Amino acid sequence: MSKPIVAVVGRPNVGKSTLFNKLIGKRLSIVDDTPGVTRDRIYGDAEWKNKKIMLVDTGGIEPKTDDIILSGMRHQAQLAIDTAQVIIFVTDLKCGVTAADSEIASMLQKSGKPIVLCVNKCDSVGETPMEFYEFYNLGLGDPVPVSSVHGHGTGDLLDEVFKYLPDSEFEEEDSDVIQVAVIGKPNAGKSSLVNKIAGEERSIVSDIAGTTRDAIDTYVENEKGKFNFIDTAGLRRKSRVDDKIEKYSILRAQMSIERADVCVIMIDGVEGFTEQDSKVAGLALEQGKACIIAVNKWDAVTKDGTTMDSYRKKLMKDFSFMPYAPIIFISAKTGQRIDRLFELITYVHSQNTMRISTGMLNDILADATARVQPPSDKGKRLKIYYMTQASTKPPTFVCFCNRAELFHFSYQRYLENQIRSTFGLEGTPVRFVIRERGDK
Repeated sequence: MSKPIVAVVGRPNVGKSTLFNKLIGKRLSIVDDTPGVTRDRIYGDAEWKNKKIMLVDTGGIEPKTDDIILSGMRHQAQLAIDTAQVIIFVTDLKCGVTAADSEIASMLQKSGKPIVLCVNKCDSVGETPMEFYEFYNLGLGDPVPVSSVHGHGTGDLLDEVFKYLPDSEFEEEDSDVIQVAVIGKPNAGKSSLVNKIAGEERSIVSDIAGTTRDAIDTYVENEKGKFNFIDTAGLRRKSRVDDKIEKYSILRAQMSIERADVCVIMIDGVEGFTEQDSKVAGLALEQGKACIIAVNKWDAVTKDGTTMDSYRKKLMKDFSFMPYAPIIFISAKTGQRIDRLFELITYVHSQNTMRISTGMLNDILADATARVQPPSDKGKRLKIYYMTQASTKPPTFVCFCNRAELFHFSYQRYLENQIRSTFGLEGTPVRFVIRERGDK
């Protein structure tokens, strides 16, 4: 299941980004004493007691302002509040309860979401200072004292957050079910495909781009296996996205990619490849997902004997950054090659989860280094001692060598090609981690 979303909100300069960085365990948000440094929503994963949530850091909320950027930040924070299951409201012990805090508190209460009140900058250890009790006036229940700089109280804060998240939110999905995200730009026919597969009108279909706004799950079981198709909102260029609900939809689509095992990248066969298609594919590539490029509306394309071959060659050039992704020509309207699509989904998923033994990998490594010598620089030659597979989804290989800086990316690509030629690994990216001997 997708991770529950928890929004971190509050007025400017109360330490939201410092708290956010502390909870996710890395410096993802810029931290500065200047109010208004964080403007957009920033996302990061936090884990507590083996349960994961997605945290959203927001810009400071100024309840009443005419400033364009400040009002934009308020709008972004409101979006985060709308999408979140739980809200962490951050206040500042040193400033006490301000008028802005009271206005934000009433705004949050109107959302109807569970609110955890965090009183930040409680940096001294020992008895709680008297100023802390003033925060009960906000009417949001028991405040939690926290020092985001030192990390005091963050465990108590997360305990309060998880009280509002039932265990059902964290249930693992059936491991036999392949999660398939259908992604692409608006109007490529994603909903039509899911409806055809489901055999019912599961999603509204229209020629108006942006009809689908939520990520809709459709469970399908057939002789090919068990599948959960996630119909997502079309991803268009950021400059074209001005609708508040559509921004929310794009977040959901990106989270659907994260949750998926296989991404079916839908291309409009009539319109052909666009720059936006490569950006959508890039999101799936970044997350290491198995991918299939599905050219839809093939029934509407004027064809002769060579149309498919020439179209495929052009797409292979356009998608040169993911040459491993198989291309299929389908029609969601007529159902053309839908059976073949199921076979491809099962196949690329098996490739994405493939595990190769260390012995077999090192046989390939010995053969590859004998054919093409590793690179050298200033008399120093790269020595690769051994290789092992660290993880799947995507297959990730760790190479132990004498000097990492000599391991040129072109030689990595050569080794990747040798592994692919032996084991296939079609439809999935492959990652390499280079370690010098002695590195932990």
